[in-house]
Amino acid sequence: MGPAISFNNRFFYKKQEALGKKIFCLYCINKRHTPVGMEMVAAGTDIRSHTALPVDYFQKHIHRSKKIAMEKTTAYRDKEIFYQAHGKGKAVVLIHGFAEDGTIWDDHVNRLQNNFRLIIPDIPGSGRSSLISPAPTIEDYADCIRAIMHTEKITDCVMIGHSMGGYITLAFAERYPDLLKGIGFFHSTAYADSEEKKDTRRKSIAFIRQYGAAPFIEQFTPNLFSENFKKKNPHIVSVLAQRYINFDPVSLISYHEAMLQRPDRTHILKTFPNPVLFIIGEQDKAIPLQESLLQSHIPQLSFIHILENTAHMGMMEDIHESTISVESFLKQIVNF
Repeated sequence: MGPAISFNNRFFYKKQEALGKKIFCLYCINKRHTPVGMEMVAAGTDIRSHTALPVDYFQKHIHRSKKIAMEKTTAYRDKEIFYQAHGKGKAVVLIHGFAEDGTIWDDHVNRLQNNFRLIIPDIPGSGRSSLISPAPTIEDYADCIRAIMHTEKITDCVMIGHSMGGYITLAFAERYPDLLKGIGFFHSTAYADSEEKKDTRRKSIAFIRQYGAAPFIEQFTPNLFSENFKKKNPHIVSVLAQRYINFDPVSLISYHEAMLQRPDRTHILKTFPNPVLFIIGEQDKAIPLQESLLQSHIPQLSFIHILENTAHMGMMEDIHESTISVESFLKQIVNF
């Protein structure tokens, strides 16, 4: 480790900064530390006095700066689209579902980023991404993912979608099949909505228009989990509902309308030449077990994982098994 940086000696500062960029690629979140200074902080040494720092200083500065490095934006239809980038290796795009954002994958990121390059968008209207207009379709969201891949110079990837994210994955596979080495469906379906499901969506749209997003999220969220999970982990369900309680109602309505209009895409499963992953919740009411099993036999090569005692939120209800399922699939793709 080199000497401490003197903020009064600009020439020495610049030399150390250039050297440090070989180690760190950015400044600390509050821009008080240059890359070399950040290395010193990581080593537990004050940047100016060489005195010992508090134990949590590293977490507050270096960890946060790395997180900022992983947060990126691109433009789609002149709107700012936010996404996360983690790790190195084979590119994997993880697409969140309805009334969620990219943070829904946080538990999976911790394990998968060790071996894969993860791209995790907030689709338009979710999280920190701006809503696009007018009347965006599932195909528009697929094109948005393509814009992110272009920004990241990704020429091929594995794409996995949760629920509505699976619908976006299918639309992407229809439009850009050569960019996909594999696709995955995390509690999702290639079938179009049944008339009963369409009626439910229309009622949801009417409810949101009358009462707003917060009451809808409060009622909607618990239904995504199994009864057993809700009884044992009511705080997790409550925290998730509170996380999205301020969701933009216009976005929620636009998602419902896009899902209502989406066509049956089982033909994509039939013709897709690469492996397809299905993660199925045994107690999923949104995408019933029988429907998932029927579609899982359509592709030329399927990887099927049924999560017992799990409903529609396997990434939270069964973090360990769902992460292993995704990781195992991705490793198979690398060798495919």
